[in-house]
Amino acid sequence: DVQLVESGGGFVQAGESLRLSCTAAGFAFNFRDYAIGWFRQAPGKEREGVSCISIRNAGGSPLRYADTVKGRFTISIDNAKNQVFLQMNNLKPEDTAVYYCAAADFCLLSANMYDYWGQGTQVTVSS
Repeated sequence: DVQLVESGGGFVQAGESLRLSCTAAGFAFNFRDYAIGWFRQAPGKEREGVSCISIRNAGGSPLRYADTVKGRFTISIDNAKNQVFLQMNNLKPEDTAVYYCAAADFCLLSANMYDYWGQGTQVTVSS
């Protein structure tokens, strides 16, 4: 079964940075064959799409960001290592959430479009 694994979360002060990583465990899972998205969920809130990237593009957008993170977050993929990264700069307290990576056929910021999910990594930003 496909298992995605996130890492890189932590506790930081406002204005600082973190880089999240997403890798695949289990059988061979090539990120080039999927769109990989990052989502987050804060306590009491719905899961929110943050960013996604699609190398294969599949006729859609290869890259998307939520308005709340544009200019601060950057998604990237390392094809050789089969990893997707989310570089988060100038973090704000409102970025505090559990961050998940997920895989889908298309790069969209709708959680219900994604078939495979990781367990999440906690990001806490203190003011």
